Amino acid sequence: MSALTLSSSSAATLRADAVVVGVAKGPDGPVVAPGGEPLDQAFGGSLAGVLETLGASGGEGEVTKLPAPDGVKADLVLAVGLGDAPEGDGPYDPEALRRAAGAAARALAGRKKAGFALPAGDEASLAAVCEGALLGAYSFTEYRGKEDKNAKGSKSAGKGRGGKGGKGGDGDRNAPLAEVTVLGAKPRDKAHKAAAERAEVLAAEVNRARDLVNTPSNDLFPKSFAAAVQSAAKEHGLTVEVLDEKALAKGGYGGILGVGQGSANPPRLVRLSYTHSKAKKTLALVGKGITYDSGGISLKPAGHNETMKCDMSGAAAVFAAVVAAARLGLRVNVTGWLALAENMPSGTATRPGDVLTMYSGKTVEVLNTDAEGRLVLADALTRACEEKPDAVVDVATLTGAMMLALGNRTFGVMANDDAFRTAVHDSATEAGEPSWPMPLPGHLRKGMDSPIADIANMGERMGGGLVAGLFLKEFVAEGTTWAHLDIAGPAFNESGPFGYTPKGGTGCAVRTLVRLAERAAAGDVV
Repeated sequence: MSALTLSSSSAATLRADAVVVGVAKGPDGPVVAPGGEPLDQAFGGSLAGVLETLGASGGEGEVTKLPAPDGVKADLVLAVGLGDAPEGDGPYDPEALRRAAGAAARALAGRKKAGFALPAGDEASLAAVCEGALLGAYSFTEYRGKEDKNAKGSKSAGKGRGGKGGKGGDGDRNAPLAEVTVLGAKPRDKAHKAAAERAEVLAAEVNRARDLVNTPSNDLFPKSFAAAVQSAAKEHGLTVEVLDEKALAKGGYGGILGVGQGSANPPRLVRLSYTHSKAKKTLALVGKGITYDSGGISLKPAGHNETMKCDMSGAAAVFAAVVAAARLGLRVNVTGWLALAENMPSGTATRPGDVLTMYSGKTVEVLNTDAEGRLVLADALTRACEEKPDAVVDVATLTGAMMLALGNRTFGVMANDDAFRTAVHDSATEAGEPSWPMPLPGHLRKGMDSPIADIANMGERMGGGLVAGLFLKEFVAEGTTWAHLDIAGPAFNESGPFGYTPKGGTGCAVRTLVRLAERAAAGDVV
């Protein structure tokens, strides 16, 4: 991940490859946002006019690059759009700053150092700029071919022109921006330092989730995923327990075993926990971890398999959120349950029409083996509730129906408690993750009635995302506060990058879960 530093230096005097300035939409054209005054002066007070001549409007995410004028130590000025300017002297929206910083950082890939002269005078704005820049600089290069430096005609990275910043050229354009320096901050101020440190932890853990989601299924399967959790637990002083296929069979985890029995890679259930000696609340987080989803015997049609390595995004988010809580030292106990399986068709796979006996003792008629996420989550939810946490939140790329309802950038929130659903939704909003409260209509439950089992894993086609939520609710213990996050849309970005969101794995829900844990630690929820 990019290094992060705070600096009180001027945007004109910082020695760097580039300096980033914010531009907003004003009533009469683009206006330079606070923090960019030194650069505007270097342009003779005409920076906004120059940008307008080049076609810049200040629209959100718009990036315009300019050669730096005399008097500026950096080689390059990058102007990034912030959207509409706030009225009067009001602050800029933190999410607008987050997205702008992310777009700028991504545009500066391959550079060694950039200064961010965006409006960052208060802690919330500073945190947003730090977070956005670190998230936007993300790049997954693990499987990229390495350049043969001995090949004829090859050039060593960073051998470009030296420039005023003395930092060399662009270097490896696949590499993320190496160092982010946020200007206008107070490096010795406790609040500013705390905001920056929190942003570093959040970005690192979101990027951990992104890496896992982007890793192909031939390298990330239940056993290797569990090993990654064990390694992180050792590093951060967390408690971890892994149930393998034998332990799952002995414990009666029929849902997880039923989904995973068609694969050569057997399933796992991982419990990862962080405890604080002064905690008064306990959150249980449950993540769907289907490391590859072929649909099983109910095989997905052509064109729907290529991105199914992302079906473990919920487990990745839970894993990263627990580690983040530990690294931030939150005064709340957080337990993560990762239900890991690979859903494959074979002679041993669960068939449509089979009946599974779940960990709870309930029986489920499997009408569609591609509705497998709810089966592994059901077992994990039952197990999580046995520890009597104050609240349980499950996270899953669960249904295509939720994508049809809310699109690719918004996740749905369902719950058995209206106040808790609102708290989760508010936490997501505060974190900058779009979400929407969804109902759990009781009349849809009847569609899952089975003539031979306690419940079927499928119900009415219309409202399928809500049906899935109702199925999960059946496995939540009476009196336990619970919420369900269906992140099927925003978990994996198949289009081009935007703001601080890359193509591929996004790390969706990590920041929401961390914010919810912070609010629980403060006594604001549950």
